Amino acid sequence: MSGTGSDDEKSYGAVTVREDGRLLIRVRSPLPASARPHLLLQLRPKKGKPEEISRSLALEPAGQDRWQAVLEAAPPLEEGRWDAYVVGAPGEDRVPLLPGLRDVRTLVSGGGDDVRMPLAVRIPYATKDGRLAVRAWCRTAHAEAGRIVVAGDSVTVTARLFGARLGEGATVSLNRRGRGAAEAQVPLRAEGDEDFSFTVDYKPLVAAVGETPVVWDVYVRPFTEAPRVRVARLLDDIADRKQVFVYPSTTLAGVAARPYYTLDNDLSVQVTPQHPR
Repeated sequence: MSGTGSDDEKSYGAVTVREDGRLLIRVRSPLPASARPHLLLQLRPKKGKPEEISRSLALEPAGQDRWQAVLEAAPPLEEGRWDAYVVGAPGEDRVPLLPGLRDVRTLVSGGGDDVRMPLAVRIPYATKDGRLAVRAWCRTAHAEAGRIVVAGDSVTVTARLFGARLGEGATVSLNRRGRGAAEAQVPLRAEGDEDFSFTVDYKPLVAAVGETPVVWDVYVRPFTEAPRVRVARLLDDIADRKQVFVYPSTTLAGVAARPYYTLDNDLSVQVTPQHPR
């Protein structure tokens, strides 16, 4: 049942994302009919940290070797990656669920105008080692990246703001990671209270790079003195965008610059020297 036996001995989890945000989780597991199993969702901790946060749901019988549970929309899952397990009885070892069918059709079209705030997104997916997990985001405000166009020495991004409105002093900023952190301001073109676009000129970013790659994280400040809001792409069915959406790089004076999505689906710009400077 741990993943090394036959298919009949393994445990699978199929997930359907409902329009109201609930997750219907169907489990196929060879447990005795008298069992009272639980579905365990375990938040994956940061490297070197212990597991601390989990969510447990009773699994109800749904046929021979079939069980099911509903993860309600509220309370939301904390932001992060949640690994799915089945526990046959109290005190028994947890068994990782292998991914079954994942019906995420309700997520494909994005949020549109019906996005509820604070934002709570949950996308079931298969991990690299072939297990079932749920990627969750929970944000009080969010800037959803739309079209990204790389042209010449710049990249232009369209976006929509949720949980806040654009006002006087609205601007986009790029914040450099690591030591000697810096901020580069980018003009924002507002198209109403929520929609906006901006263009990042690569030349100032390239001029500031040293001998190692530099990453600039993209934020929007809706109005003067407002908290920054991360620009990301969360409102669809893709749990990991980094390897799926790959944008072309532009080389200037021996330095390559390109927009990319991070492991958290946040938008950033990476600047990488192509040779010693």
